[in-house]
Amino acid sequence: MERAENVARFIDVNYSLTLGYGSAFADQWEPLVYTTGDHDLFKKGYDAATRDNVLQFLAFDRDNPNSIISCVLAGRENARTIRETITSAMWEHVNRFYLMVEAASGDRRTLKDPTIFCDSVKNASHALVGATYTTMSHGEAWHFLRLGRLLERADKISRIADVQYYLLLPKAEDIGGSLDIVRWSALLRSNSALEMYRRVHGAITPNNVAQFLLLNRDFPRSIRFCLIGSQQSISEITGSRPGTFRLRTEQLIGRLSSEFDYMRIEEIIDQGMHEFIDDFQTRVNHVGTAIHDDFFTMPVRAEC
Repeated sequence: MERAENVARFIDVNYSLTLGYGSAFADQWEPLVYTTGDHDLFKKGYDAATRDNVLQFLAFDRDNPNSIISCVLAGRENARTIRETITSAMWEHVNRFYLMVEAASGDRRTLKDPTIFCDSVKNASHALVGATYTTMSHGEAWHFLRLGRLLERADKISRIADVQYYLLLPKAEDIGGSLDIVRWSALLRSNSALEMYRRVHGAITPNNVAQFLLLNRDFPRSIRFCLIGSQQSISEITGSRPGTFRLRTEQLIGRLSSEFDYMRIEEIIDQGMHEFIDDFQTRVNHVGTAIHDDFFTMPVRAEC
């Protein structure tokens, strides 16, 4: 469900940009496919990265496991298999979410103007998170939900920052111009971060945008915030004391979170934004593998 929300965010902001600045962003649709990491799959089913093709692929293509409809369908199936663990309010929100997306997939007007649909997806996701927070006991199951949601969010924030950081880097003569501000504002809006960014930094500059989305510890859609929450939840699940670990998952999350605590945006820029984010995504994947190995793999019994 978190992935569906983030894909809706990408689509919504991109559509707004092309609507208001069509000529300047005529080729803005293909990078969205790269943002999700599904460009190879896209090329197999579509001959060109046109607006309609990209929207169909990201929103309603059932052969794309990361499309909005595929994510919501998979989330609903997961919820059904653990129906005894989640609350009735959560189950109702999951079903409403699915039925809304299913209805939109059969409405041709959705692709013509996806704004209302994207808003509905974001609101449905927020409602589900709210129901989860307020109706489910904050025990082991809740922390697993939180852990998965925050790791997924951190990954998607890094992807949109990676693609958009290079896509949006302006020409020398455009720096500080109105179009430059619009571009960086769009990157912030894709993470609902524009207003909070303005309160912290004021004027929009590339380095400050990157710093806010990667290293701010208080904004809930920054990578650092997600890592802090992930570390808290894994500690609650395992019962380990602060600063200690028993499982590889705790070690990997703790190390990654600590590095972000003492990192400066200048160091990231000097290293190279793309190289830094590529390494981060690899390490998040390692965390996912460790979670699977530590909690969901049955130990192999030795034969007598």
